[in-house]
Amino acid sequence: SQKVPQRITACLVNAAFFGAFGSSYLYGYNLSVVNAPALYIKTFYNQTWMERYGEPIGADMVTMLWSITVSIFAIGGLLGALCVTLLTKLIGRKGTLLLNNGFAVIAALLLALGEKARSFEMLIIGRFVMGVDSGIALSALPMYLGEISPRHMRGSIGQFNSILICLGVFTGQVLGLPELLGQESRWNFLFAFLALPALLQLCVLPFLPESPRFLLMERRDEAGAEKAFRAFLGKKDVSKELEEVHAEGRAQNTLHMASVTELLLNPALRWQVITVIVTMACYQLCGLNAIWYYTNGILRDSGFAENVIPYIVLSTGGIETLAAVVSGLVIERIGRRPLLIFGFSAMAFFFGLLTVFLNFQDQYTWMPYLSFTCILAVIASFCSGPGGIPFVLTGELFEQSYRPAAFMIAGIVNWVANFAVGLLFPFMQESLQTYAFLVFLVVCVLGAVYLYFILPETKNKTFMDISQSFAKINNVPLGNKEIENELAIKAGSKEVEENGKVIIDGEIESSF
Repeated sequence: SQKVPQRITACLVNAAFFGAFGSSYLYGYNLSVVNAPALYIKTFYNQTWMERYGEPIGADMVTMLWSITVSIFAIGGLLGALCVTLLTKLIGRKGTLLLNNGFAVIAALLLALGEKARSFEMLIIGRFVMGVDSGIALSALPMYLGEISPRHMRGSIGQFNSILICLGVFTGQVLGLPELLGQESRWNFLFAFLALPALLQLCVLPFLPESPRFLLMERRDEAGAEKAFRAFLGKKDVSKELEEVHAEGRAQNTLHMASVTELLLNPALRWQVITVIVTMACYQLCGLNAIWYYTNGILRDSGFAENVIPYIVLSTGGIETLAAVVSGLVIERIGRRPLLIFGFSAMAFFFGLLTVFLNFQDQYTWMPYLSFTCILAVIASFCSGPGGIPFVLTGELFEQSYRPAAFMIAGIVNWVANFAVGLLFPFMQESLQTYAFLVFLVVCVLGAVYLYFILPETKNKTFMDISQSFAKINNVPLGNKEIENELAIKAGSKEVEENGKVIIDGEIESSF
């Protein structure tokens, strides 16, 4: 009997790390990098306006230009998400990641050279292009990681996406310190750094295999898929993995990639789609972006000097990264469902405490310290599950022909919600003040309740097993002999004859 390998191969680690380093890492970096040079960029806008029109720019115009610079990132992300299905179909998962590096390099040039060219338009366009890069990356990378990972470590490998996002945020905070690149004479180098991860990925990723599922099911390249399976699994005999992917293709009764419309209209996938929409919406609407808004103010109220605050804020990035790493280490033991429910429930609890502490902050000198502790707890709770698992789930809940369309839907929800938070939160904060966090508390509670009643555990299950888990709630009978036979093999209850060949339970155990 050939057992599922329990070790992780160097090829798999390299694919996960370098795939994420040139993708999700850049997304995380862009979330934090604009904070440090914000004042200098606004000064640059004013200087450029003076040079062009001979008069100072109005305060409202500066605010509008800065708002566009920040928010256009989400619009670019939406456009990138809309392109993913087409790109992954034409050039594959790895090919899409490689092509995407071009957007990162172009964005780095526009953002880094905008000051020299005396063009604030270059900064705005650069942010848009970087948004396109992030929109493609946050769909193509989880798709790639989910398809190259053995099922017993699919969650851990998928969490590389979340870990590198957090590491990117932390890097942006560190490089933005005044002693490094957070100075008026150096802020453009903060954006030039964007090219480094992209160029590194361009040097490494071409030597790593494409997704074997893509090669076998979409390109009909069995030799290439076999070679990729061997590299990722670290074993020579991958016949069972190949047979399992063939069986999934036969069971789907379709060889073409489904469109978003076909996915939305398929009753057998109704609750999978709803689950992805809910988890992705909660991912953006759970209030983490609002936490960043409040952190500096709470530290200021705690009596910390202005020049010390950036260093204390580093603890948020450190906690975020640490929680994501711990989540990646335990996800295959605890499971996706408990981590998601715990994460949203803990966020709701600490949002409630934070609301109380903020309302008493002026009455007790020690209360701001409790508020900051709650902020760290909210961040850790987010990264323990909600910060990365929604991307893992999107890849796990759908079989091959529907996966690209599913990631397009997830991407659209992700970026529309991202834009909505950026647009609406200032008004919420103005009208609700500290009670704005109660809105996020409600979102987290609703997300946890939905996941508790609807989401089955996907840990260590094949994609076909996961589809079967939703059959009852979707009111769709299995009714497919091919799927029944293939599931019977994995359940250890039958022998199946396929083209004159009998596959007996226990002879070969699939890793996928």
